[in-house]
Amino acid sequence: MKSHTHSGTLSFRGSFQQADFLGRIGLVLSTWFCAGLMPKAPGTFGTMAAVPVALFMRHLGEIHGLLFAVFFICVSLWASGASRKLLEGEDPSEIVIDEVAGFLVTMSFISWSWSTLISGFFLFRAFDILKPFPIRRLERLGGGAGIVLDDIMAGVYANLCLRVITSYAG
Repeated sequence: MKSHTHSGTLSFRGSFQQADFLGRIGLVLSTWFCAGLMPKAPGTFGTMAAVPVALFMRHLGEIHGLLFAVFFICVSLWASGASRKLLEGEDPSEIVIDEVAGFLVTMSFISWSWSTLISGFFLFRAFDILKPFPIRRLERLGGGAGIVLDDIMAGVYANLCLRVITSYAG
């Protein structure tokens, strides 16, 4: 569960100033270029900031898009783990790269339209917030894995729902 023990921008600023070069890269990536520093609903803003990345992934084609998503998830695991330590929280709310990774999973191998993009966004946010079984258990893994893998599973659930919706709609 995202912790709100820090004051967002102030925590980030102090952590950024104290971090070495790789730590700073991890912080910038994990906050997805500071989208996670929004004072309210940082996860929603992180998911909004994921839309251009998902559009980019779509234009890579299926195989290259899949490889990109796997690479992105690996980067997310590293950046989240490094930033968690710097921000001194188990799952700091400033870290939103996990939402980006989860949204990429949501939109993987989906026929794109405005309706699937919007539906995917809301489905992902719903699963990420509600955390049905076993999503909440994945958070307990701790470290970067605990931060990212629950969002990956939320993305899997959202993707499956989107597939069901589009199969009946089309």
